[in-house]
Amino acid sequence: MTNKKFAGRIRGSYIVLLLFLPALLLFITSRGCKIKFKTLEDYGKINNYSFVDINGKKYTQDDFKDDVVIFLNLQETCLDTCSINLFAFDKIIYQDIRGKKTLRKVKIVSFINDLDGNPVSDLTQAKTLIEDKVFKYNPERWIIASGDARKVYDITSNGQNLLQTGDEYFGGNAFQELMLLVDRNNHLRMVLRGSAEGMYRRMKECIALLQKEYSLKNEIVKE
Repeated sequence: MTNKKFAGRIRGSYIVLLLFLPALLLFITSRGCKIKFKTLEDYGKINNYSFVDINGKKYTQDDFKDDVVIFLNLQETCLDTCSINLFAFDKIIYQDIRGKKTLRKVKIVSFINDLDGNPVSDLTQAKTLIEDKVFKYNPERWIIASGDARKVYDITSNGQNLLQTGDEYFGGNAFQELMLLVDRNNHLRMVLRGSAEGMYRRMKECIALLQKEYSLKNEIVKE
């Protein structure tokens, strides 16, 4: 069983490499050396989507026109031990976003799914658990969502799609283990697995690069 699980994670990582190798290479070539500036790859617009929060408020992609959004999936029965390492995400990503005014336009959307990847309608249990585990949880910055995550994750690049299935994936669905970084124009800029702490540090770097991109664009406009 251990060997099968390990093999599944290797295959999942291979899929991410196939889809997003150019963006991953950015970090291999730029870390530890001086560069003028490199932007993240743009993988195109993601599908239109909708979801509701715990208060029944409906959101669509139009509500995040000026925001950078991180999408991820959580399961109400095991928020920190299933598809995503919630502890690492909170420590490395959320606390960094929460503590910086320059990142106030970065939002997090967590789809709450059952083990099969289907949306959970009652978000009460998930909200209680997240409030208990996340320091200074702010529902305006980190939205708990009920909706079809597959619409967001239905992305194809290099002949590979994120909606792959198989016993090697958590709950049989590859998308449940993935984090997406989506820019202000609803374009996908990065996808990373959420099972390793190193991937959260890389996502943090991605967010910083995207913010730098916007900062430079603003400077050009002012000139």
